[in-house]
Amino acid sequence: MSSSVKPVCSGLLRNYDFRLLLSGAAVSQVGAQVTVVALPLVAVVELDASPMEVGLLTAAETAAFLLVGLPAGAWVDRMRRLPLLIRTDVVRAVTMLSLPLAAWAGALTMAQLYVAALVTGVATVFFDIAHQSYLPGLLPREQLVAGNGALETARSSAQVAGPGLGGALVQLLGAPIALLADAIGYLVSALFLRGIRAREPQPAPVTGVPLRAQVAEGLVFVLRHPILRMIACATGIANFFSAMLMSVQTVFLVRELDLPPAVLGLMLSASAVGGLAGALCAGTLARTVGQARVIWLSPVVTGPFALLWPLAGHGTAAVWFAVASAAVFFGAVVYNVAQVSFRQLLCPDALLGRMNATLRFMVWGTMPLGALLGGAVASAAGPRAAVWVCAAGFLFVPLPLLLSPLRRLRDLPAPAAEGRAVSGT
Repeated sequence: MSSSVKPVCSGLLRNYDFRLLLSGAAVSQVGAQVTVVALPLVAVVELDASPMEVGLLTAAETAAFLLVGLPAGAWVDRMRRLPLLIRTDVVRAVTMLSLPLAAWAGALTMAQLYVAALVTGVATVFFDIAHQSYLPGLLPREQLVAGNGALETARSSAQVAGPGLGGALVQLLGAPIALLADAIGYLVSALFLRGIRAREPQPAPVTGVPLRAQVAEGLVFVLRHPILRMIACATGIANFFSAMLMSVQTVFLVRELDLPPAVLGLMLSASAVGGLAGALCAGTLARTVGQARVIWLSPVVTGPFALLWPLAGHGTAAVWFAVASAAVFFGAVVYNVAQVSFRQLLCPDALLGRMNATLRFMVWGTMPLGALLGGAVASAAGPRAAVWVCAAGFLFVPLPLLLSPLRRLRDLPAPAAEGRAVSGT
């Protein structure tokens, strides 16, 4: 087993273009994770936002997946993906830079935070769809799982460092100034991506096919597939309650547990520590347990740890929040590496953008709804009650997977045999 892994890993390290893609992802993720801490703190500390206003801000960050997620996939399939990645990084950098500039001028408002979150979200929709669709053209098929694992490792590493760095920057410089790290991260990412030497062919021009027909192709591909359909349901449930948690966790940790920004950043890093461990273990677990089995087993084993979130209290009892986050996000990353790799192997290249966009629409489109519910519950019953609802919700994540053909498979079927393998289930 180890002998087969080493050539794949060494091949990835020798691939100059993949190293640039990986470096860009790592740098931009550090900045984005600083913003996970800094942006809600700007609202809570600088602008004295209510729980409902913080929920609206979280909803604005993810609303783009619901608003433009489906047509974005068709547009991505009509474009070369690398230039699109660079342009969206620049848009996000300029948008985030506007926030500290407005703060310095004394003109920062909640309205500007909402607009910045929405614009950044739209750019992120296009970036994420293009990024997942670009990787299969950059790496050979046998390196896709290792490539996704490396990207998840970089992302999780950034999530370990980012919240702690964000909390420290907020403590030292103030929340608006900390947002500069995000703008710089996106600009550096764009520079790394510009250095990639591989050139994509221009997609064949689409003539006589309306956009809605192309969008429908992606929808049909996902909805008719018994495994993809259930993956979408499970991930949508997980993201709904994750967004609910994101919308209330800053209010919960600051106003209920009285944590200062630096400690809050370290607390939020716990989820990334679990995610990093999951990224490092994902390949081994998939080979040992089975790539199909690990998709449903990971949320079954780690989901119940979410019940520790609302049990967190003052002082050392706050550690339960960190333990729960580390365990839940360990399982989430193992799950993501396995199911994303399967999706990329399964789908024809010409349909990758629309398939990824359809999945993103279905699974990320639940996030603004979860964020709004989190703000509403926290406003009506308090932040701790909202965290209890989040924790209970995570127990339902594995149900669609357990009702799918995955439960009877050890490994996922090869694309060529996939239709025969699942048609009788």
